[in-house]
Amino acid sequence: MQILLGHAKKYRLEIFFTVLAVMIMAAASLWQPHLLQKMISAIIADNQNQVIEYGIQLVGLAVIGIVAGVLNTVLAAKVSQSIAADIRAEQYRKIQTFSFGNIETFSAGNLVVRMTNDVNQVQQLIMTLLQSLLRIPILFVGAVILAIVTIPSLWWIVVLMIAAILLSSQGIFKQMGKYFFKIQNLIDLNNTLAKENLQGVRVVKSFNQEASEIERFSNNTDDLVDVNIKIGYLFNFLFPIFMVISYLAIGTALLLVGQDIVGHPDNLAAITPFISYVMQILFAIMIGGMVSTFASRGFVSLGRIQAVLSTEPDIVYDAKAPEEMLTGDVSFKHVSFTYPGDDQPALKDISFDIKAGEMVGIVGATGSGKTTLAQLIPRLYDPTQGEVAVGNIDLKQVNERSLRQAVSLVLQKAILFSGSIADNLRHGNPQANTDDMKRAATIAQAAEFIDRYEDGFNHEVDERSSNFSGGQKQRLSIARGVIGKPKVLILDDSTSALDARSEKLVQEALNRDLQGTTTLIIAEKISSVIHADRILVLDQGQLVAVGNHHELLNSSPIYREIYETQKAKED
Repeated sequence: MQILLGHAKKYRLEIFFTVLAVMIMAAASLWQPHLLQKMISAIIADNQNQVIEYGIQLVGLAVIGIVAGVLNTVLAAKVSQSIAADIRAEQYRKIQTFSFGNIETFSAGNLVVRMTNDVNQVQQLIMTLLQSLLRIPILFVGAVILAIVTIPSLWWIVVLMIAAILLSSQGIFKQMGKYFFKIQNLIDLNNTLAKENLQGVRVVKSFNQEASEIERFSNNTDDLVDVNIKIGYLFNFLFPIFMVISYLAIGTALLLVGQDIVGHPDNLAAITPFISYVMQILFAIMIGGMVSTFASRGFVSLGRIQAVLSTEPDIVYDAKAPEEMLTGDVSFKHVSFTYPGDDQPALKDISFDIKAGEMVGIVGATGSGKTTLAQLIPRLYDPTQGEVAVGNIDLKQVNERSLRQAVSLVLQKAILFSGSIADNLRHGNPQANTDDMKRAATIAQAAEFIDRYEDGFNHEVDERSSNFSGGQKQRLSIARGVIGKPKVLILDDSTSALDARSEKLVQEALNRDLQGTTTLIIAEKISSVIHADRILVLDQGQLVAVGNHHELLNSSPIYREIYETQKAKED
């Protein structure tokens, strides 16, 4: 609730008028049966003037109730939508502060559900609370009091009816709350399955697994349908019980009033408003039960949102650290790293120093820790032990903006965002102009295909960059990495989709145009790092050798084996 209260402060005036409208609407509903009783008494007494007077009052009261209801609905919709939008934006801002570890803890699909479906549930919760939170208790308490005041001798019927309804519904509403919690988990799984399938559609089709994926998705959807059907069964079981209890109460009241009509003739006019109040009591309990049940679903979603907002980022930057220009020096001092939930460390006691302007290759077998090492330099993760420094400053002491300006990481899996090519390049440098883009595209060997587009850098990137080949995406990703003129450029197997000629041209351009930039090239192919100043050889998370190509051929059996194996394949 703290989240809702915090965001509700901005809309105090709208909430005040929403609540006022609810109170007016509830008061109008409660007063109508009383006026109806007076009108019936006037009809029995054949007093036409009073009949007209009470009739006009009834119409006026109905108009007031309708106007208040419309005002309440409009304001409640505005407030609920506004608060939901604020919560969604707050979640998004929070997620932007998350490290890779935080995101992996929730999973990307789960976070998407929390920003969409869960926020929608909270929006419905706010709407429900604003429309019913005060209306239900006012109607219930007011109808109970007025029913007893209208025919005091029938008080026990009102009490017994309320007790019977509450006892019969308690277990059902509790069970519904459990089902709503289960629904949210199934929606999470549904979203994850759909996301995985769409992202891996090529794999699914290449292995002819469409039927298997359909079955997985259908099974989860069937579970979701089953839970919703069970909720429907509970509702369908509940309403008949309520109606039977209320009709028994009304029937008993009519019977008793009819038997005692001679002794209490005024009850003839009072029985109609009494029945109206009984129905209002029933309505208040039914709607209150439904509201509490649906609200439980909203509170489940609110709790899931709170879990995101209360999560502290694994990586926190020193807010007092000054913004400064970092040099390209990189050093690891006894660095070890273990992924959350893993028993075995991915890196073990790694130490090395790289001078500004050096080109350093990092090679090793699959799973040797190359990418993990690279991700520690831009501080996507913090080491479990040891210290990583850029510009001779421990990353835990570095200003975030300074680090982002100094270090650029280009991943093997090139990710482009929908928009234009220019929009994507500006992720690397928001102030980049056309000349900057041309320079970056030339270095990345992307200019040759960008120039073929009539709209050049304004050419649109489709969703998931489906209108570009793998090699084109990698070249654009490299261009984005170099456009900001970083002090440290990390290429994590970023040329794997390029042909030998394009890869050679990219490397030559990097050597020529990025003088003074420290370049770390992570590669599976020795040919990608053969001209590096130094090469780091990793094996099972350990740094086992350092040297240039010729030195490593003589000193490192692992490096020599990788080189000879790749050379034999090329021959």
